[in-house]
Amino acid sequence: MCGILGVVATSPVNQLLYDGLQVLQHRGQDAAGIATSEGGRFHMHKGSGLVRDVFRTRNMRNLNGNWGIGHVRYPTAGSAYNAAEAQPFYVNSPFGLLLAHNGNLTNSEELKREMFLADLRHINTNSDSEVLLNVLAHELQHATNGLKLDEEAVFRAVAGVHRRCRGAYAAVVMIAGYGLLAFRDPYGIRPLVIGRNDTAEGVEWMVASESVALDVLGFKLLRDVAPGEAILVDTAGNFKSRQCAEHTVAAPCMFEFVYLARPDSIIDGVSVYESRVKMGEYLAEKLKRTMPHTAIDVVIPIPDSSRPAAMEMAHKLGLPYREGFVKNRYIGRTFIMPGQATRKKSVRQKLNTIPQEFRGKNVLLVDDSIVRGTTSKEIVNMAREAGATKVYLASAAPPVRFANVYGIDMPTRGELIASERDEAQICAEIGADGLIYQDLEDLKAAVRSVNPAISAFETSCFDGCYITGDITAEYLTGVESQRGEAKPASAQHDDPDDGQLDLNLVTHNDH
Repeated sequence: MCGILGVVATSPVNQLLYDGLQVLQHRGQDAAGIATSEGGRFHMHKGSGLVRDVFRTRNMRNLNGNWGIGHVRYPTAGSAYNAAEAQPFYVNSPFGLLLAHNGNLTNSEELKREMFLADLRHINTNSDSEVLLNVLAHELQHATNGLKLDEEAVFRAVAGVHRRCRGAYAAVVMIAGYGLLAFRDPYGIRPLVIGRNDTAEGVEWMVASESVALDVLGFKLLRDVAPGEAILVDTAGNFKSRQCAEHTVAAPCMFEFVYLARPDSIIDGVSVYESRVKMGEYLAEKLKRTMPHTAIDVVIPIPDSSRPAAMEMAHKLGLPYREGFVKNRYIGRTFIMPGQATRKKSVRQKLNTIPQEFRGKNVLLVDDSIVRGTTSKEIVNMAREAGATKVYLASAAPPVRFANVYGIDMPTRGELIASERDEAQICAEIGADGLIYQDLEDLKAAVRSVNPAISAFETSCFDGCYITGDITAEYLTGVESQRGEAKPASAQHDDPDDGQLDLNLVTHNDH
């Protein structure tokens, strides 16, 4: 996943974009970039690291203009170690385009060949985002046919992107001298919302991965960009939108609600916080049905994103809710660290127990999900060392058994603890006295209870059903092979001193 932001304002946007990326930092910590436009010229600065580390005062002063885009990167295609893949990406023809992308194209290799042989375009990195940009550029050139650019040509170009590109993509694009374009794939897998701010100087527009960015920057949430829809805001602030895909299915990524998004965001009409509370409610009911005689003294969340579910479980079970772990706010997300040894080491650095909440008690630990199981095993051990008599673990999501190909870092099945194990084997592997997972249908019902209009979800990491219909066993094997080749030797050998750790200083829940 990544975080994207686009703004057309009535005053300089460099500070707006910086503040917005800070709010979206949880969506990507590998690299950050901002591009603005003034007088027909683009200004851009990007680099590896956190937003606060990439941008200095001198960089911000050079980012002039009243409209622009921003990006925080969490790599799932290409290499986590290549600074050249920081976004936005630029191409000078036609017109001059800058693009920031969240998601993952599943046919990027095929598109690379097409563009080289037929479109006569060269792709300089391994990033699928550069592929997406060049497809858009080619379609825009074809749509204008050498004539003046207008909104009809832009929307025809986006329709061409939808015909050619497969997978998940939400994108913001700057078209030199014209305005801001944003579009979402026909399945709406990755999120994108629209905000508006009415000022004395005129209307300002913003698109962002999550509504929390709008809230913090003073914009009012209007709605989500619909699956297959494109919106276009020219430099004067005129807003246009059009459905550009022939066939659409609203199927947002379930993992956004489980873990990825901030709880104070609203995505596809769903309060992320409220959906997580509902997950706890459904999970409590399952525990009552399947483990009715289990003696539990206290419910303890594994911070942070499991808190709403844990609180509701405690309420529904009539049990005390306690905070048993204290989190170090200055260590990053273990979920995106490259080596298992690095990940294991960082769990102890990030979490510490409050022994009196564990000593002599049967504890129910609640997590949002269990992905690799590395963190879960460490935390169960920590609970026992703190004096817990028995340790049970509840996951607000079903077992993660399959690779995700739509922009989440779960590409190798061998890394997933549930890929070849049943629940009893997983429980034994992590050392718990009992384990309970959310049922997939209950998870869907929990989110749908907040917005009944959602009829489908992208749940491939749980059920192996890939919504785009183009994923084969050979493709999954290729993804795993590429991921191994992209890592430097230190990451492949789980070097505990990998420098990536120093970059990941944002607080969020662990996996």
